[in-house]
Amino acid sequence: MATVDECRTALDKLAEQFGELDQATRSKHVVDRSISCRITDLDVTFFGRINHDGLQTFTEVPPVDGRPAEVRIRISSDDLLSMVNGELDMARALLGGRVKIDASLGDLLRLRKLL
Repeated sequence: MATVDECRTALDKLAEQFGELDQATRSKHVVDRSISCRITDLDVTFFGRINHDGLQTFTEVPPVDGRPAEVRIRISSDDLLSMVNGELDMARALLGGRVKIDASLGDLLRLRKLL
């Protein structure tokens, strides 16, 4: 099991990877959405936001408005690290139940293009 710090580092790396996408791809597939990432085995949730400028740094502080995130991800710590490091394919993890994403169908289709 990975630590909270390792998960935070992995989410930071994911934000960096997202920042490497070209502007045309982001403009085509990204809409402004709030995101939560629940690390199931550590009982911790990280909160962030995705928009045309990139993926904001995740924090453990929930949004001030108190509304649930528009895209909610549930994943184990080890699977998060494996996914970010390119060792775990997101589509296979979703189909295998290792990652669960609660989002609208449109958001799921857009995320598929980005991951």
